[in-house]
Amino acid sequence: MTTGAPSADSLPPVALTMGEPAGIGPDIVGPAFDALKGEVPFFLIGDPSHLPDGVAFAEISAPSEALMADHLPVLPHGFGSPRRPGLSQADHAQHVIAAIERAVELTGSGEALAVCTNPIHKKALKDGAGFAFPGHTEFLAHLAGGAEVVMMLACDGLRVVPATIHIPIAEVPSTLTRDLLAQVIRTTHAALIHDFAKPFPRIAVAGLNPHAGEGGAMGYEEIEMITPVLDGLRAEGLDLIGPQSADTMFHAAARAGYDAAICMYHDQALIPIKTIDFAGGVNVTLGLPFVRTSPDHGTAFDIAGTGKADPSSLVAALRMAHQMGRIRQKRRT
Repeated sequence: MTTGAPSADSLPPVALTMGEPAGIGPDIVGPAFDALKGEVPFFLIGDPSHLPDGVAFAEISAPSEALMADHLPVLPHGFGSPRRPGLSQADHAQHVIAAIERAVELTGSGEALAVCTNPIHKKALKDGAGFAFPGHTEFLAHLAGGAEVVMMLACDGLRVVPATIHIPIAEVPSTLTRDLLAQVIRTTHAALIHDFAKPFPRIAVAGLNPHAGEGGAMGYEEIEMITPVLDGLRAEGLDLIGPQSADTMFHAAARAGYDAAICMYHDQALIPIKTIDFAGGVNVTLGLPFVRTSPDHGTAFDIAGTGKADPSSLVAALRMAHQMGRIRQKRRT
């Protein structure tokens, strides 16, 4: 392989998984390397034959070699059969899973700084390898020994955490317990300190109902559940704002008053961040013993292999993984 100067910050590189080969993961890794060369060292775990024609890559035998790579560094993991853009293959499922496990292993050993994952296709993994997890987040929590984790979506202008995620709206009030909300807020608070270098985090918390219930006129969850949780956490020293009406939390002046927003359900959190930065949002798993980020999009089978995929979210995810990993490393020294 051709080599250049080592990375200036001398940190280990980020481990990037290919994700579902039939999706856009293989299409965006080359452009991401070009965008981040000299700034964020990373290496890909996957099958080099799945990369589109024309992508310059260099096979490596150890993550440290990625620090000096002039071309996309690939730690080879053979998938056994060619990629078919847009069409998942059952025999690839076990290799997709193994690549994730390898990234976590290398991060745990200190050979990689953080994990960044390209999108997977849950049904393909279930059909091809009996994958028993709803998605990446739950699988990574399992690999971390059952860690309590939460999902954050982040961009330059906003960080949001949904307390409940992929459930019907009708199930949100019964799922949103005091214990769950307290755990989500505590995990977010700790991550803002340890991963985002916010020593005194300010966290805004949305209400569940319109106008945060308006004193009980539009619902009692704020009075009976959310406010008592916030008061208890404030007594522990957490700086919390709310419960607030979600329709006034996300304009620019409001966002300047907090470091992260806790929302009660999926769309309450994701609509504002996707409005602010649709292409550059990053999915971050908080509560793991290692840093993990991912682009905030799916496999996009419909455009895989066409050259139309936008690498912006992957670039942002790799950059954030590097920044968070650097903060963790600094805290250890």
